[in-house]
Amino acid sequence: MSELESKLNGYRNLVKKIKGYEEAVGLIYWDMRTGLPKKGVESRSETVGILSTEMFKLSVSDEMGGYLDFLEQEENRGQLDALSLKMLQESRKEYDRSKKIPPEKYQAYVVLTSQAESVWEEAKHTSDWGLFEPYLEKIVAANHVFIDLWGHKGTKYNTLLDMYEPGMTEEKLDQVFGALRSKLVPLVAAIGKSAHKPDTSFLKQTFAKEQQKAFSLFILEQMGYDFEAGRLDETVHPFATGLNPGDVRITTCYLPDDVVSALFGTIHEGGHALYEQNISTGLVGTNLCGGTSMGIHESQSRFWENMVGRSGAFWSRYYSELQRIFEGQFDSVSAEDFYRAINEVKPSLIRIEADELTYNLHIMIRYEIEKALFAGTVRVADLPEVWNAKYKEYLGIEPADAAEGVLQDVHWSGGSFGYFPSYALGNMYAAQIRHTLIQKLPEAEALIGKGELLPIKDWLVGEIYQYGMLHTPGEIITRVTGEELNPDYLVDYLTAKYTDIYKL
Repeated sequence: MSELESKLNGYRNLVKKIKGYEEAVGLIYWDMRTGLPKKGVESRSETVGILSTEMFKLSVSDEMGGYLDFLEQEENRGQLDALSLKMLQESRKEYDRSKKIPPEKYQAYVVLTSQAESVWEEAKHTSDWGLFEPYLEKIVAANHVFIDLWGHKGTKYNTLLDMYEPGMTEEKLDQVFGALRSKLVPLVAAIGKSAHKPDTSFLKQTFAKEQQKAFSLFILEQMGYDFEAGRLDETVHPFATGLNPGDVRITTCYLPDDVVSALFGTIHEGGHALYEQNISTGLVGTNLCGGTSMGIHESQSRFWENMVGRSGAFWSRYYSELQRIFEGQFDSVSAEDFYRAINEVKPSLIRIEADELTYNLHIMIRYEIEKALFAGTVRVADLPEVWNAKYKEYLGIEPADAAEGVLQDVHWSGGSFGYFPSYALGNMYAAQIRHTLIQKLPEAEALIGKGELLPIKDWLVGEIYQYGMLHTPGEIITRVTGEELNPDYLVDYLTAKYTDIYKL
């Protein structure tokens, strides 16, 4: 074996070891969010901190630095395959960034965020902002310190955005969000004036959890979710955890008076899971075995949730199944009336329950708050007041308490600043990908109407899922659709859909 082969094998084995730690930590997090006894939180958070720090130390070790320095030498790079080169690129980016963070600071931060998620859950349940505020103060302060150590990418917030959507900046987001806002706000106003409002009264009944679960499981199966490589559990805030393509778990939250919340939450997380389950097995054990960015990841959850799950074609096939499972509860409601009801456009307080159209405004509110937090123009203590003011400005409504306001999302408790824009980017990516799908697979809508969802899943596997992180978000969207991100496709899709529903 040559020195190059020896070093490459050593490097790949080290990456595989790091991925092993990552999988263990991911499993512990899943347990913390689904079934951990309350009294176990403190100890489990310490365990997560220890394991995460060991993983962190491996990623910035002298051993890793030595492998990178050797393999990146010009004479060695030229002999490496494309997969190894991409792995090295990702490792170098992580090494250079993480090397600047002292391990003890990293461990303290991991423990803090692990504890904060459980505190957030209790604070949300009791609507007690004061309980969560000191934890968020520490999390934001720690991120300010980390950004200073990493170095600014123009602005502090750009540094955070780049972690979830490589290459994304405030300037780019301001541009695409501005274009989106200017075209969607008039559409929302026109809908508000329409006399053709859907009846939604039949959605507010009492729906048994077991029946909700049965229908959710059925739809997941129809989507092609592999239950031999995953499971569905219950939690406060739905999420997906991709440990490896053979173990991708999703959760949902059943509300007794809402038949669609759990269903669309499940389909949303199912979209994430289809991506993770269908990454090429050749990437298992590498640092490329995951979604290429949160924006592309969210494009898949939003595509399946809204562009498939909330479509007329989908319900022309599956409405009779819903009627069968919820026996007697929808007998007097037509499939058309149900379709219109689940696509009602109405200003609402809760992001995950917002309609497709106003959802983007929820994201813009969070984006502006996060920008202000890291520009230093808003303090953590100001967040409830700022949050409520922006909801009044953007949507004309105000939260009654912190639970339906500033405490509604789990993201900040885990330090996920810069993540929220991914949802709106995901909507834009999804609409652009959908446009191409219809061109390449003209029978797509007819297939959905017949309940034949697997050809659509298979097309997405071939175009996006199998590649994991081999391609950047920009490369994916350009390679699949033939152009860079273009918000017009989302505007066109939403305009056509809601012009029909509201008879504009």
